[in-house]
Amino acid sequence: MKNKRGSSLNRRALLGGLATLPAFLPKAFADEPATPSQLFSKPRARPTSADQVLNVMDFEPLARDALPPAHFGYIATGADDDRTVARNHEAFSDYEIRAHRFNDLSHLNTATSVFGAAWRSPIYLSAVSAQRAFYPEGEIATARAAKSRSMQMMLSLGSSSTTEDVIAACGAPIWQQLYATDVWEVTAGVVKRAEKAGCTAIVLTVDSPGARNTETLKRARQVDNRQCDACHVGGRHDMWTTRAIFAGLDVSKVTGLAPPDLTTAFLDKLRGVVKGKLIIKGIMTGEDAALAVDHGADAVVVSNHGGRNEETLSAPIDSLAEVVAAVRGRVPVMLDGGIRRGTDIFKALALGATAVGIGRPQVWGLAAFGQPGVEAVIDILNTELTTIMRQVGTPTIASIKRELLVHAPRG
Repeated sequence: MKNKRGSSLNRRALLGGLATLPAFLPKAFADEPATPSQLFSKPRARPTSADQVLNVMDFEPLARDALPPAHFGYIATGADDDRTVARNHEAFSDYEIRAHRFNDLSHLNTATSVFGAAWRSPIYLSAVSAQRAFYPEGEIATARAAKSRSMQMMLSLGSSSTTEDVIAACGAPIWQQLYATDVWEVTAGVVKRAEKAGCTAIVLTVDSPGARNTETLKRARQVDNRQCDACHVGGRHDMWTTRAIFAGLDVSKVTGLAPPDLTTAFLDKLRGVVKGKLIIKGIMTGEDAALAVDHGADAVVVSNHGGRNEETLSAPIDSLAEVVAAVRGRVPVMLDGGIRRGTDIFKALALGATAVGIGRPQVWGLAAFGQPGVEAVIDILNTELTTIMRQVGTPTIASIKRELLVHAPRG
């Protein structure tokens, strides 16, 4: 069977290369009069503002050019060959959308509700750490973008700014992402501090942040000619010794960001400390989803950490239906990983997701243009979501159903 994805990529490469054709044409052709394509063409201008960028993926090369190699390598890296990073997005193309006609679309609306709160769209900003590595204002600029677009923000435990400052910039409660660490007292202290600051949910990441092979990041560091001791004293990257939310806590016994016994008993213990919502992030199987809910989770996030931790070639979108079935409607199911288009969001919603998170895209926008870049990423995705909803005939988020998709894996 012909590989449709390969054909699509080859077509993009062909179209992208058309502008260079005159340089390679035989001299006989070059001596002929210019064609209309040649006469009326001009070099493509590099975007100088966020509103000139056409799609989310076009922010990535702009971010790469704006950042030192190691900083871009940090956000770009996956594990091993980065194939799971690629698969996270590619897997969306295995689902085709069935468009329906004859619908009343006079009041199309992307609004939805999560935990009883009204959202303007089903998108939220997922946790990305150390955002000052990508833009001087870091998480503060991202929070201001979240505020201007009325968007839920999930703050990384590795934030460059304090939770209090981010909440002030966001102007609304945020969710605090949590690595459990291997010292319970530190974990409990972080939870209490976040909730005191005004966080309405604690998002426990359960895929291990350690023991991973980030080759892309390592290669980027090898070609980065800066001395990084100003930020990483002694070459250390330990989150618990450098990040604001750990300030004042005794981290002297912490050796890692995950306890060796992260079992359901640990979930029970954490549930006893968390007063607000407890979200479990990093679920990829129905069995784990059911366990999380049975032990107190108020929601689960289908996620493989953007393909950064393990090279499984399993994409969140392919695990979503299994997780939704296992949860049986008891709690919201969210998804992050590979979202690059409004059609990706539509497909996730059709498979049962309540909301979707974006990680790398928000940072690409941030690195390229600061707050306006994050806002542009949000706007593009919302516009694309609205477009596909109109084309398919779904006037509301609730009207996006499973029967609108066909699973058609590419051979």
